[in-house]
Amino acid sequence: MQSFRLKCKFTFRSVFVNRSALVITVLLAVCGTADAEKQLLWGDTHLHSKYSPDAYMLGNTSVTPDQAYRFAKGIPIVNARTRHKIQIGTPLDFLVVSDHAEYMGIVPKLFEGDAVLGETDSGKEFINLVKQGKTREAFLQLVATANNRQADPDFNSERIRRSVWSEITKVADQHYQPGTFTTFIGWEWSSLTNGANLHRIVFQKQGREVADQYLPFSLFDSDRPEDLWSWMDATAKQTGADFIAIPHNSNLSNGTMFSSLDSNGEPISADYAATRLRWEPIVEITQIKGDSETSAALSPNDEFAEFESYRRLLDARPGADMTASESPADYVRTALMQGLEIENAVAANPYQFGVIGSSDSHSGVSAVEEDNFGGKFPLDSFPEGKSAALTPGVMGNDMSSSGLAAVWAEENTRDAIFDAFSRKEVYATTGPRIMLRVFAGWDFDSEDLDSADIATLGYQRGVPMGGTLLKPTNANNRTSLKLVIQTAKDPVGANLDRVQVVKLWLDEDGKAREKVFNVMASDNRKIIENQVAPVGNTVDVQTTLYANSIGSSQLDVVWQDPQFNLEQAASYYVRVLQIPTPRHSLYAAVALQEANPEGYPATIQERAYSSPIWYAPE
Repeated sequence: MQSFRLKCKFTFRSVFVNRSALVITVLLAVCGTADAEKQLLWGDTHLHSKYSPDAYMLGNTSVTPDQAYRFAKGIPIVNARTRHKIQIGTPLDFLVVSDHAEYMGIVPKLFEGDAVLGETDSGKEFINLVKQGKTREAFLQLVATANNRQADPDFNSERIRRSVWSEITKVADQHYQPGTFTTFIGWEWSSLTNGANLHRIVFQKQGREVADQYLPFSLFDSDRPEDLWSWMDATAKQTGADFIAIPHNSNLSNGTMFSSLDSNGEPISADYAATRLRWEPIVEITQIKGDSETSAALSPNDEFAEFESYRRLLDARPGADMTASESPADYVRTALMQGLEIENAVAANPYQFGVIGSSDSHSGVSAVEEDNFGGKFPLDSFPEGKSAALTPGVMGNDMSSSGLAAVWAEENTRDAIFDAFSRKEVYATTGPRIMLRVFAGWDFDSEDLDSADIATLGYQRGVPMGGTLLKPTNANNRTSLKLVIQTAKDPVGANLDRVQVVKLWLDEDGKAREKVFNVMASDNRKIIENQVAPVGNTVDVQTTLYANSIGSSQLDVVWQDPQFNLEQAASYYVRVLQIPTPRHSLYAAVALQEANPEGYPATIQERAYSSPIWYAPE
């Protein structure tokens, strides 16, 4: 029996046999009594089924979009490789099955004997290679056409594409249960110019009656983000679709995702900034292929900067250097900083985005708990597979069991969740369901933390995450910006270590600066000159057991910026750290009665990242 007390003055008790829908429902009732009855909803906007060519060729030969939705709802399915029963710990509230637009559904059709494809020249060649056991060679032929941005016409016909797309839109609508479970129709645009990852997840608010009017924009249409945005604009006008595009894995973009230049090599203009911000209000900050917040090289004064790093490019060109760069254009924090500088120059900010996490699982299942990790592919979903190569030079242990998208929405519907994404009232976690709420304003004080409805005060007196706080009209009476931060542990997870605020601002010379503030620590640890002692580590690496004897179940604080300047543009986001817990690679090693694999941490500190709040002095 476990009890929690949240600042909204409700107390609840539940038996935690497993992560259950009952527990989460009660938690949402406690945390969701705010303005317009906003609820905290959890989802994944980046999941691949067997209809993605790389997913199928790397072992996911059975998990369809239908099964992916079933798994997300809490219904057991079978693992594509081992055929054992698998089940999510806590069901999701929403999901986007986002298969690659390039050759979507083609590989399963080829393997499963599609008569029309099998009669084409390319189909015959592909099937013949597979029959000879040359599956890798067949796959590399498909990859080569993507690298060259020249679609094989036999595999890219409108008839084939439309039949697959129609199936995907149909099953998404079939699983949509307004108020209970939300599905979005989407796909992945997989631009990979010269090995630099510029991928976007694209999804729409409406159902199949709109989606069936177009075919997904793919790399074969263009590898330029500007062309994707133009297509979304034209398609929205033609069909009434509302789109959002979400960049991901900027850590693998080789200095291109958040560049100061457009695709033509020209400095970013106000028009470019406005267009990008319209279509891309959100960025995926964490996922299976690593964390994209920042790196130790870019943020040397941040002791928690180097987290779940992954720096191997998705470059399949022969002889290519696979090592990713660590450019400021590769990471979210430095992109936010660069956005402030660009706005200072052209009066528009292309990088005024919110953040979420999602999985990018290609195993068809959104399972990102460390002790129930579904793997990047089916191969690394079970212990022995983690020491095997997924692709050349990439091991299962390299993957990160991450992440989730958290949304504050009025209800669990397409309209409400899409609107929350649009206004950026969303945040990311690396897997745990850490509750986080942030408001910025001028008139908050510590007594507000005792309010039975702190969120209503937040909306009345300030702006939520994703918002912009304007310079007050009576500036003489407003000495500093304040943040109200409310956070609580995953109800079936680890305690919290600390709350931090990452401040980014423009100095007098128009140069962006950064500073990480420790604003609250668990266990009554004192913060002295912005330093706080480590929380400790209770993990037994021989058994993977740990204790919540350290840390806190809830950390709430009103923080005042001690260096605030009314004339300096700034942005703030909150980072919440858990106490140390076992990494998925340790769980696998202990199960095999082996030592923790060399080169991988036995424990990690999972975290949540809020979307920023901006301060605009003009």
